[in-house]
Parts: sequence; structure tokens; C-alpha cells
Amino acid sequence: MCGQVGIIFGRKRRRPDERDYLRELFIRMLLHSEERGPHASGLAWLKTDGSHRIFKRPMRAHELVYEKPFQELLGQVDNETTILMGHTRWRTRGNEFNNRNNHPIRAGIIIGTHNGTIYNADYLFRRLGLPRYAEVDSELIFRLADRFAPEGPIDQEGLKKALALCRGQMSAVLASRLDPSTITVLKGNKPLCLRIHRQHRVVLYASDDAFIDFAVNNEKGWRELEVPPMTMLTIRHEDVRAIENSEFRFIPQERKGTS
Repeated sequence: MCGQVGIIFGRKRRRPDERDYLRELFIRMLLHSEERGPHASGLAWLKTDGSHRIFKRPMRAHELVYEKPFQELLGQVDNETTILMGHTRWRTRGNEFNNRNNHPIRAGIIIGTHNGTIYNADYLFRRLGLPRYAEVDSELIFRLADRFAPEGPIDQEGLKKALALCRGQMSAVLASRLDPSTITVLKGNKPLCLRIHRQHRVVLYASDDAFIDFAVNNEKGWRELEVPPMTMLTIRHEDVRAIENSEFRFIPQERKGTS
């Protein structure tokens, strides 16, 4: 069980006070998601020119937000930012003191977060000849996306075919550094809630509705996006309202050794 939270930004010239407000929303969601992952936490952002930053540590979110690098990176979120992603990790496989195991994860040109467990990850890494730098199974999803993004944009049909080989649980959010204006959201068999605000031109996402409720605190204008399980969403910086969705498949499995 891990927590994913984040903001997907549409194109807009936001005033400083609106940017400050959205940063505060992110902090609130990240802090509230600590209940889903106390062992490590992190954030990452990506911008239209492909620049990115990641900061993650083996500590609770309530500690991370006071770290100077966290505050500096959050302060760099601007009108060119396409996504701000956060993660709170519950250690299952891979020691959190090896920071490669913590999220967000960078695999080649892909940056992303994942909630769930891919039980046949070791086998698929070997079978597909994928590079591996961490111990966590989550890396597999991002390595698959990297393989199917040879020129920058992710080949979604190719990625879907590869994901169909996976066995376990997943919901994930990812983007390519060479196609930073396109965000891919995988809502599988783990919870992931999304809400859109047309005036702010952003989409919030979180592993629990309560995290968003806590953050927005009854502000009007937020509308829930109804997304069924096993859906791949494509959300673009040019217009976050024009969301594309399609079905994807893998082999759901609640725990190792079951079918």
C-alpha cells in the first residue's frame, strides 16, 4: 500500500497567488497520504522543455516537507510545469535506505510513481532483457514505458501489450522527459481518484478521495472524473479537459501465490 498524489497542469498563465495555492494543495495531499506510506516519500516535477527534478528520502512526508531541497523544488513549479507528482511509500520489497527504491522513479526517459505490486517482475525483467537499477518491482512499469518510447512519445499500444504480461496490482502515473506535455495515467486494480477544475486548468489525483477533500477544503469548481478500473488516460498540457481514455489489461492478482 502506497500513496500517490499529484497535479497535472494545463497550459495557463497563472498569477503567483494561484501557483502558491496549487503548491499548498499538493503539500496537503502529500501529508494526508502519509497514512498509506510512512517509510519514504518524494516529489518530482517535469516542465515543457523536458527539464525535471526529483527529491526523495527514506522519511515520512511530515519530515520531507521541511527539507530545504523539497521547499526549493516546490518553489520552482511555474507556468511551464506539466506535472507535479508525489509519493508516500510503504516498504514491501527493497530497502527504503537505498534511495533508488523510493518514488518517484526515473527509468531512462520515463518518470513515474506506482501503487501496487508486480509479482512476476523478476521474470519479466529477465525475459524482456530490461535494465534494472533498483530492487523494487515498480521499476518494471517504467522500464516498459521507456522501451516503448524510442523517440520520446510513449507508444501506448506497445505499452499496453507489454503491461498485459504483468501479474499483480497497479495504478501508476508517468511521463516521458522527451514528451513532457503528455501525461499517462494507469488506473488498474488499485485506487486512484481524479478531479478537474476548469478555471485552474488542473487535474488533481490521489490514492484516496479523502486526500483531495482534505486539500481543497470545500472550494467550489472541482469535478470528479469518473474513471473505471483498467483504464489508461492520456492528459495533455495543451488542454487538460480533452482527456483520452482506453482500456488496458494485465493479470489482476491480490497476493502472491493466488490466482
